[in-house]
Amino acid sequence: MSVIIYILKIRAMIRVFLELTSVTFFTFFMTFYISCKDPEVNTAETMDWKTVQVTASAYNSVAGQNEGNPRITAWGDTLEPGMNVIAISRDLMRKGLVYNTPVKIDGLSGIFFVKDKMHHRWKNKIDIYMGTDVNKARKWGRKKISIQYLIQKDSLIDIQEVKN
Repeated sequence: MSVIIYILKIRAMIRVFLELTSVTFFTFFMTFYISCKDPEVNTAETMDWKTVQVTASAYNSVAGQNEGNPRITAWGDTLEPGMNVIAISRDLMRKGLVYNTPVKIDGLSGIFFVKDKMHHRWKNKIDIYMGTDVNKARKWGRKKISIQYLIQKDSLIDIQEVKN
């Protein structure tokens, strides 16, 4: 008889424990959920277009213009003809041109996206992806142009702007 009472007491204790832990977990979850700040949404007020002068050339996804698979970028994206993609020199990453940054290119319509990066030897340079159309890339050539890219505005006031 004492074994049955012992088992019943253990079952009751387990039931109480599960109810308490459920309530505790629910309370913790709701507190965490309510206290979390909503993620910031990038709007026109929080973003700004920055202009920079670069040397621009063009490239294709054909064998001989790069190492390995010509359709795979340095960040692992797969290129398809018709995509608005650019490769950037690595020094431009320090200026805010990072993976998937939207870019406007003077002389071309549409928004391009940073999906590839170039060898370390290149400085202040972009390569515009032109699919498999080698003649179009040759016709573009190499030129100095202005590009605008989207960056998040700094919440601090720029001291240089205040001085001017």
